[in-house]
Amino acid sequence: MGARYSVAVGVIAVLIALVVGVTLGAAAGYVGGAFENLIMRLTDIFSSIPSVLMAIAVVSALGKSTANLMIAVGIASTAPFVRVARAAVLTVRGEEYIESARAIGMPEWQIVVLHVLPNCVSQIIVQATLRVGSAIISSAQLSFLNLGVPAPAPEWGSMLAAGRSYIRGYSYMTLFPGLAIMLTVLSLNLIGDGLRDAMDPKLKR
Repeated sequence: MGARYSVAVGVIAVLIALVVGVTLGAAAGYVGGAFENLIMRLTDIFSSIPSVLMAIAVVSALGKSTANLMIAVGIASTAPFVRVARAAVLTVRGEEYIESARAIGMPEWQIVVLHVLPNCVSQIIVQATLRVGSAIISSAQLSFLNLGVPAPAPEWGSMLAAGRSYIRGYSYMTLFPGLAIMLTVLSLNLIGDGLRDAMDPKLKR
């Protein structure tokens, strides 16, 4: 029951971060110049703020609800996607097939959508898989602080907060939600490592 909320919050928050981060990162890497500097300096500012602290600030500003929790965790997870997307675009921006597409008069947005992003998708997928685990932990932290999914929804973080008062006599009330978080995040990290090994040609022998 708790997985329905925790996993859903993690996945949707990462999708929000994926859309915003990849759009900004790809635009910064492809356009370059002052626009790239502006986007990356803003990303540096967001990266300097702890993700949980930023999520707490967003939830406090928007109000406590499941949708606002997804938005808060998504905003806090955007910066890594900007960096990954920019780095991936920079590696393919100067390739010959990009120059050929530009030479035949293809619009810039089509070049990005049809040629640049498809060649960057492997790094982005790996980053997204790894960030889902971090998003689940962040949502559990906020719910533990009573800033996440409202009661009585059985979210793992709120279950931990509710069971800590009975930890001496009924330790299973906190043991099983904690194990659920640990095993879920561990599984997602192992999947991310496997995808990285499978999709990165430099690691293939």
